[in-house]
Amino acid sequence: MDDVAQEVLRQVAEIGAKDLNWKQGRAFSLAYYAGADVQEVADQALAMYASTNGLNADAFPSLKKFQSEVVQMVSAWVHGGDESAGFMTSGGTESILLAVKGSRERGRQEKGITTPNVVLPTSAHAAFEKACYYFGLESRRIAVDAEWRADVTAMSAAIDSNTVLLVGSAPQYPQGVIDPISEIASLGLSMDINVHVDACMGGVTLPFLERLGVPITPWDFRVDGVTSISVDLHKYGYTAKGASVILHRSKKLRSYQTFVTDNWLGGFYGSSGVLGTKSGGPMAAAWAVMNYLGDAGYLRLTKAAYDACQQLADAIEQFPELQLRARPDSTLLSFGASESNNDSSPMFDIYAVADLLAQRGWYVDKQSPPASLHCTVNAVHGAVIDDFLIDLRWAVDEVLTHDSRGERGSYGTIE
Repeated sequence: MDDVAQEVLRQVAEIGAKDLNWKQGRAFSLAYYAGADVQEVADQALAMYASTNGLNADAFPSLKKFQSEVVQMVSAWVHGGDESAGFMTSGGTESILLAVKGSRERGRQEKGITTPNVVLPTSAHAAFEKACYYFGLESRRIAVDAEWRADVTAMSAAIDSNTVLLVGSAPQYPQGVIDPISEIASLGLSMDINVHVDACMGGVTLPFLERLGVPITPWDFRVDGVTSISVDLHKYGYTAKGASVILHRSKKLRSYQTFVTDNWLGGFYGSSGVLGTKSGGPMAAAWAVMNYLGDAGYLRLTKAAYDACQQLADAIEQFPELQLRARPDSTLLSFGASESNNDSSPMFDIYAVADLLAQRGWYVDKQSPPASLHCTVNAVHGAVIDDFLIDLRWAVDEVLTHDSRGERGSYGTIE
């Protein structure tokens, strides 16, 4: 490597010097870490195939093998059976986009629906809104119940002859609980409507939690009426970024996802997803990590993440000033400020707690409504939960102290 290349790479490393140290568990969002060995496998496989192109498997049969075998492994996890079929995508958003697009096409081709709508709880991921906006569907959001789960009775009332898709999550992101998938799927089955389960967060974790003996409410293809499932591998699969899978119950249902045309001068063009050109790196990295870890590795990592999440939930419940939004069903949780004794308003600004945690190098998501902090707990966090709780205690105390002095608003840099 010549001097110019070394200098450029030095600058690349320097630019990222102020990023969060996610490998040490400082980020409760965005990044996932299973250890140096897993990271090395992912990085090397990613680099080997980074410049290959998944658009055409004829030129790169390696990518066809990687994708096919990754999809098969995920299908086995979610009990897809011999008829299930799917593709790898660039992430959960693309998988959700394709579930919505496929439902629109099925409604159009089989039922002649020209003004389609999707019925989904307010907890379903924002990517469904994006999909409806992109593909011209009406989004019918239904309020969740008191436990933050989908209200199936209310969803049923919102369905009409133009409904092409019902949505449930396993788990939903904001509060970390699993929707009543069996009830949603039964509703879809009775009315011949697609039912998508967004398991981008739980598609790896839930199968292995079940094997570990944790009671899990039914959510996958064992539930009649579920027509598609999205599973992200670059989350709790600990693969390189850019790897998700969308699975359909049958090849026919999958066919509504794909796009083909010959209406140009370049001949036949076919695409399985939103992207045309796509790097083979994430496909290779997913295949490599999944084979490296195997069932034993995923059982170990799933247990570590689940135990850490339960430890964090237990501790937050002991903070009188904090309120856990829901007991987590897997590895996601959120919490806010407890209500004031005088009224139902929060005791303090929970976002100020996040700002103070950031000063000590922690990143947690802010979300609303209601105002909450969100933690996506993965395998790396078990070793740092105690440290996080010390800083959480400090941050809450600081906010309460400043609020008692009437110093609401900007907290600056508190030492």
